Amino acid sequence: MSPINHDVDKAKPLVVEDAVKERYAAASQAAEAALCCPIDYDPKYLAVLPEEVLERDYGCGDPSRFVREGDVVLDLGSGGGKICFIASQIVGPQGRVIGVDMTDDMLALARSHQGTVAERVGWDNVTFHKGQIQDLRTDLDQVETWLNQNPVSSVEDLAKLSTYKGKFAQQPMIPDASVDVVVSNCVLNLVGAENRKQLFSEIFRVLKKGGRAAISDIVSDELVPEHMANDPELWSGCISGAMQEREFLQAFEDAGFHGVEVAVYTDEAWQTVEGIQFRSVTVQAWKGKQGPCWERNQAVIYKGPYKSVLDDDGHVYPRGARVAVCDKTFGLLQSGPYADHFVYVEPLEPIALEDAKPFDCSTPPAASGSASNVALRDPRQSKGADYRATIDVCEPGCC
Repeated sequence: MSPINHDVDKAKPLVVEDAVKERYAAASQAAEAALCCPIDYDPKYLAVLPEEVLERDYGCGDPSRFVREGDVVLDLGSGGGKICFIASQIVGPQGRVIGVDMTDDMLALARSHQGTVAERVGWDNVTFHKGQIQDLRTDLDQVETWLNQNPVSSVEDLAKLSTYKGKFAQQPMIPDASVDVVVSNCVLNLVGAENRKQLFSEIFRVLKKGGRAAISDIVSDELVPEHMANDPELWSGCISGAMQEREFLQAFEDAGFHGVEVAVYTDEAWQTVEGIQFRSVTVQAWKGKQGPCWERNQAVIYKGPYKSVLDDDGHVYPRGARVAVCDKTFGLLQSGPYADHFVYVEPLEPIALEDAKPFDCSTPPAASGSASNVALRDPRQSKGADYRATIDVCEPGCC
């Protein structure tokens, strides 16, 4: 899927960013209905939120539904803090919530109510940072403090600024592998197309192995034409920056995620412009398929209902077949969205990980799902070649 071309006007990224900042700064002062879709949040989490936060919330879904107790949560484009304050209640005092936004007025709104929500909830586990969601290394609050102390008025000063910003590579605002779940509510579409590869890469970087992204956003059923993509008003309104449905899912896969699934798909379009439908979806994606492959004589059996399925590493699982998998894949398929779809076969004689040999986990040459291109596991590999047991488990009169 080819990305939308936004490179015609070299000044466009600045125009888009300015339009977004201006519109959301205004929306932090007075509610703007055009920026949000109707969403049903769990009312028990809304009870402690100040009315001002509820009124000036702009979203298209509820990614907080995918947050769990004890999670470290990162909310991209946290705005007035609504999702952060909901997540704070879900994760509890043992969890932590981080909000990132680039609009000063929205950050001021969220921070002004932070103490009130903490008092009502009973714990204070939310922090807000100023930053661009495609650059989770750079803390813009720190940069602005530095600039106030070190004004840039020459090429030499500019070099000093560049050196200062370089420190965030070693000490990023959001460290590598530090977050359990990244959430976002109708914000990714506000990032210019030239920054989207970096955006998804950053989401992947900050997640722990086994972590997940739960992103609610607006997508289009067709590719957005160039003249609409170049309209700052449509872009800041969460319309013309929307990625096409398939393109959106592909962006997660390209960043290294697996188990990418559309968890919520809104049948009715939120808006239709020039015949193109724009609707809300929530996508969940997982991190953790990277790593070495070891042979421990494990197998999985796909239970159906489809004749066969193909995973993100190109492995084919025909229905009912005992497929040989490496230790990494064996563990992967027991988690996330896969767990209920397979039977998991452990060997009778376990192989310690330190004794395991490398497993060839390369993708088969074809992907039809036929037995000829699937690495089947002989049951004797799991039971042992000399397995000769006869076990009668039937009590007299049981049959």
